[in-house]
Amino acid sequence: MATLVSIDNAQCRVKRQALLTIEHFAIEHGQHWCLFGQNGCGKTLLANLLAGKRIESNSYVSYDAKFDPARDLHIVSFEEQQRLWDRDNRLDISEFNGDAQDKGTVVAGLIRGSRSKQDQDDGLLTDLVRQLALEALLDKGIRFLSSGQIRKVLIARSLYAYRGGLPQLLILDDPLESIDRDSQEQIKSTIQKYMSAHFSSLQLCRRANDILQGVSHMAVMQSSSTRMQISRQGTLAEVLNTSEFTDLKGMGIESTVSLDALLHEEAPIRRVSEELIRLENVQASYGNSKVLVDVNWVMTGRDHVVIEGPNGCGKSTLLSLIDGENHKGYGQQVFLFGRLKGSGETIWETKKNFGLVSNELHNKYIKGWRVLDVVVSGFFDSVGLYDEGGTVEVARARSWIEALGLASLEKQYYHQISFGQQRLVLLARAMIKKPRILILDEPCVGLDDFHRELTLKLLDAIAEKSLTNILYVTHVEDEQPSCINQILRFKEQHGGGFSVEQVEA
Repeated sequence: MATLVSIDNAQCRVKRQALLTIEHFAIEHGQHWCLFGQNGCGKTLLANLLAGKRIESNSYVSYDAKFDPARDLHIVSFEEQQRLWDRDNRLDISEFNGDAQDKGTVVAGLIRGSRSKQDQDDGLLTDLVRQLALEALLDKGIRFLSSGQIRKVLIARSLYAYRGGLPQLLILDDPLESIDRDSQEQIKSTIQKYMSAHFSSLQLCRRANDILQGVSHMAVMQSSSTRMQISRQGTLAEVLNTSEFTDLKGMGIESTVSLDALLHEEAPIRRVSEELIRLENVQASYGNSKVLVDVNWVMTGRDHVVIEGPNGCGKSTLLSLIDGENHKGYGQQVFLFGRLKGSGETIWETKKNFGLVSNELHNKYIKGWRVLDVVVSGFFDSVGLYDEGGTVEVARARSWIEALGLASLEKQYYHQISFGQQRLVLLARAMIKKPRILILDEPCVGLDDFHRELTLKLLDAIAEKSLTNILYVTHVEDEQPSCINQILRFKEQHGGGFSVEQVEA
């Protein structure tokens, strides 16, 4: 079988301290690889090397003569999502429009843009839209889609770009992350359909349960403080039975990290009957599109809540109404800690009660900030650090960084660490000010099994040892802390939009 792309005797230095070394790695025509490993082991770096995005690519990477990486290599990743969102935000002209709106890049345009005008294929586009249930999104701007929705759009764009008869390579960086159950099945079946002799793929994967059907080969990556490398590669059946894979898969947490020094020194007395949040007939819409309809909900001091619902149902909108990020929460019956929102408090008085981890916040941090700066910025509710933190703030930030196993990254730049490591940094940022409510919008996105378990145990410890209540969003059934005792379930309404149902867990 002919080789599509290969790497030989490669050495790529990253973050000064670490070195990626690849003696040999090759993808042949029709092969479907899974690159498996923990956060920070070099998966994305190797994928970028293959894709020609590293300066070292010219020295170490070889392609089939018929393969043009600029046209025949397609990437679906959180980094690509962020790049597209950032581009549309820079080009936003809504303040100059009479209706103060700017859709930016719409879904249909993004998908069609992967082909030249003379190569458009309406039949293929229709099939992909149907298979991925994108009909209702075609005329929407990509900035206004949920993280799960934009991932489905990127998959459609990548598959639509297929040039018939020519070898293609699809790189999928955890394609099932941030995806509800129905959408996961749509994605799996769609990708499976295109796993042909002319369409090779490389899946970057952190969790064994997320390995896609149809994968034929696997490479396991491991790292130390100074080196990242492939420890084992071969057919899927061969590698699944090796110690390199089973040791990574079985790695777990033996005990909960001690948080006594980070939380209240004395055991807190939780006021279980205190109303933290009350919503009465709350509405939210954008233009003519209804999002939230007659939402009623009460969260008290005893409640740790999980929010359930499909991609695009309005979960993130609901959270933004509460924490002060969305102006639509004002003028409605939104009560926070017994006080009507918009009755004289400042936005900063609202924000001080909330710690936040979300995709939107994740996308706001760009180049220039070190890990320690990002965590300290949580004291000021700012994106980036514009004032020097005091000794107490810096010491507390370092304690949280250490508790999350990130001590070696403290001086690294945030944009240079892996996506999953960035997520853990945001959790430290959220907790540094001991918030009354910790809002976690899919906090385990991008985390390997080890760090997911660590995060969930940390959240249980926070719920047990502090006055902080948990408000948690996830699409994964078995991925929530055990402290959860209330479910807020989104229900679609016949006239459009979603309402909610509050039940005990």
